[in-house]
This record gives sequence, structure tokens and C-alpha cells, in this order.
Amino acid sequence: MLHLFCKKIVFIIVSVLIAGSSYGQVNGKDNRNFKDFNRKSYYFGINIGFNNSGYKLHQSSFFINNDSIRVTEGLNEIGVNMHMITNLKLGEYFDFRFLPGFSFAQRGFEFSAVSTEERTDVRKIESVFFELPFHLRFKSEPYKDKRMFVVAGLKYSYDVQTNSKSRKTLLKIAPHDFQYEVGVGMQMFYPYFIFSPEIKFSRGISNILLYDRAQNEARVLENVASQIFTISFNFEG
Repeated sequence: MLHLFCKKIVFIIVSVLIAGSSYGQVNGKDNRNFKDFNRKSYYFGINIGFNNSGYKLHQSSFFINNDSIRVTEGLNEIGVNMHMITNLKLGEYFDFRFLPGFSFAQRGFEFSAVSTEERTDVRKIESVFFELPFHLRFKSEPYKDKRMFVVAGLKYSYDVQTNSKSRKTLLKIAPHDFQYEVGVGMQMFYPYFIFSPEIKFSRGISNILLYDRAQNEARVLENVASQIFTISFNFEG
């Protein structure tokens, strides 16, 4: 299902870009579309993207001396993001951005036993995050209705699926998370909208592991932080 959804999104984006490019070549001049949008002090849009979510793990002192678990690793999975965009101009080169929305993600843990006869134990966690990112964006000078930008900020996320009975994992992860985010992208100005592909990296700034002395899987870990790589597409106007 996710594979088919990705294909549809890519097809729509390519079609829009081709149509917009053709229109711009026939009717536009250098930075003509940019000048129209630059008159606005704020605008709105939608953000659709794909995430590769995982965990950054730090082992505890118990991990060194334990006789049951040999290796612990975080597993990355592909998910989908959908956000609204509110963009407020702060002068010619800076924007303040607020992007509330949802992220559908799956992450996991892999534990390898000391005995090679035992199989690797995989624990996966499916999540639906309600997210509140706050970003500051710095933009370059426009050239032929295009401009580069860098973005940085903080994000609060809450896992609304944290109490789901469908979860089958002994590891407990806190539903609340705070992350810093950094990214780069490009704005492309078309007659009726701004299209902005963007690449972003997010890292948790707090320990989201809920410690449980009764479980060896939790005892071998000291710190667990979220780690997310996102490719997203912004449509604004």
C-alpha cells in the first residue's frame, strides 16, 4: 500500500512540475513569479513527505557484563508525513514556519543473543505522531524563480498510539518527544503556487526509554533517542 501511495505522489508531483515549467517558459521572465509571491507577508500550504525513522541507542554498563544479549541495534522503517504549513515572513531572507500535522512511522529494536543457536529478537513499534514543528528558515537570493534555503528548529511530538493494545513489545517508549531539526531545500516559484522539495534530519534531545529493571532488553540500554531522516514536498501559495 505504501509503495503504491509513493508512486501516486511522485506521479502527481512530476506532472505538476512539467505543467508549471511549460507555463513558465512560455509566459514568464526571470523572477516574475517570485516577485508576485514576495509581496505577501504570510501564506499557507501543505507538506507531504516520507520519513525513515529509527533510534539512536546508547548501551548501559549492564550490557557489558550481561550473559544473554550480545548486540543491540535500532531498526529503521519507512513512514509517511502530512502537515499543514503556516509561513510568516521576517524580512527579505528569513521566515518563521509552523507545521502542525501527523507522522505515521514504524521503528524497532534488534537484539542478538550471546548463543549463536538462538535467533535474533526483533521488537517493532508502530506509531502515529501528532507533531508541532517550529522552524526558522533562511533563504538565498532568487535566480530564475528559484532560491535555496536552510531550515532549523525544534519539534514536539506525541505518540497518539502509545496505549494501543496492538503493540507487542516489552520495551516501553515515552509518548512525548522533543527533537531538533535541520534541513535544506529549494523553492521553485510557479504562477499559482510555490513548490519546495526539502531534506531534513531530526534527532531527539531527551531520553525516551522508560526503564524497566525486570526486562533485560531495557536494562542493557541507558539512553534511547529518536532519529529521523525526512524527504518532503511543500506546496504553498
